[in-house]
Amino acid sequence: MNWLRERLSGPERGSAIVEFVFIALVVFLPLVYIVAGFSAVQRGVFAANAAAREAGRAIATAPDVSTGQARAEAAVAIAVADQSVEATDVVLAYAPVGAGCEAAGGYAPSLVPGEEFSVCVTVTVRIPLLPEFIDANTATGQFLVERDRYVDG
Repeated sequence: MNWLRERLSGPERGSAIVEFVFIALVVFLPLVYIVAGFSAVQRGVFAANAAAREAGRAIATAPDVSTGQARAEAAVAIAVADQSVEATDVVLAYAPVGAGCEAAGGYAPSLVPGEEFSVCVTVTVRIPLLPEFIDANTATGQFLVERDRYVDG
């Protein structure tokens, strides 16, 4: 028992605090940064999927193309703002049915009854604390729109 008392009151007394601070800096800070980076990417994925779905619903129920485009852009802005993603990093495009979002951009929906097309929303996600010249991640959401066959107009 005396050796334990001597060990605890010896020259290493108080070194546990130093060891804890060292471990906290080496292990916990990178772990917190990795969690923050993954949550930023996941937030972008959620924003892209929700924006594509809401834009598809907005344009599918529109009476004409210009109104549908305005509604789709407003829906995208609301959906990405809900996930705290900057609206400057969002691209809304359309693709013909069967084509992926890689082909989006050259197609314009006409909103005729029974028309099918895909709505693609691409969100650029920036990882926190990284400089802007480092390549950012992109998340793409796709939603298939099938315009109702029995529409007035």
